[in-house]
Amino acid sequence: MRQSAAVLCQDKRSIQSLQATLDHLGMELKNCQSQQEALESVMTGKSSALIVDFDLVGAEEVIRMAALLPPAQKPALLAIASRAWPGTGQAFVSGANRILYKPLAPEVLKDALKPGRKAGKTNQRRSQRYDVKTLVYLEVESGTIAGVSIDIGEHGLALQATEPVPMSSNLPFRCVLPGTDVTLHGHADVIWASDQGRAGLFFSKLAPATRKQLKSWLSKRGHGKDKNAVRDLLPASEDHVSFANRDEEEVRA
Repeated sequence: MRQSAAVLCQDKRSIQSLQATLDHLGMELKNCQSQQEALESVMTGKSSALIVDFDLVGAEEVIRMAALLPPAQKPALLAIASRAWPGTGQAFVSGANRILYKPLAPEVLKDALKPGRKAGKTNQRRSQRYDVKTLVYLEVESGTIAGVSIDIGEHGLALQATEPVPMSSNLPFRCVLPGTDVTLHGHADVIWASDQGRAGLFFSKLAPATRKQLKSWLSKRGHGKDKNAVRDLLPASEDHVSFANRDEEEVRA
């Protein structure tokens, strides 16, 4: 039986890109007209992927409901989002396995929709955290927030700050990589935050030279490259819903 993807999207350009990519992969595009139709398609096992445009009202709830399915039954959950916040943040915390940015890039789509790629398999492929303690400074509207890093990876870091970190995007930050004189600075999206000052930051903008220095620093400590390394930013608490990474090429854009 031919695999299919349930698609909840009204953007014609995105639909055309999805159709071409799915045809190339031998998958059928099931264009759903309602949230209920999309959910029924994946809950009954008719579709192995669910693709939802987060520009639509109620998109977050559709992904959140599908994410509650047992691992063996859970489809690949993909969110289409513009680069604007808060759409990206909502897609992350709802349980989406992958974020696809508009305009949709064919190669990114092919990678996300490879036959057999299921949510359960993706979730199991987690890289180890690299625990590291260093001071981190965040520049917010009210001034500077200081914190201590909990762990760091190629795509972001988790920290304990002296006060709650506001949910925001493109937040300027800086920290020194331990054992070096390298100052890591750039911009990050706060993808989760607690009232106790803990937060997870996703690097939204790093200079190529800075990213190269970070990769080198991590590789010397046995932190292998993994496209799912962003999952390491998840808080330990089960109160937060799992999310997946942005494509690395999109991060570098």
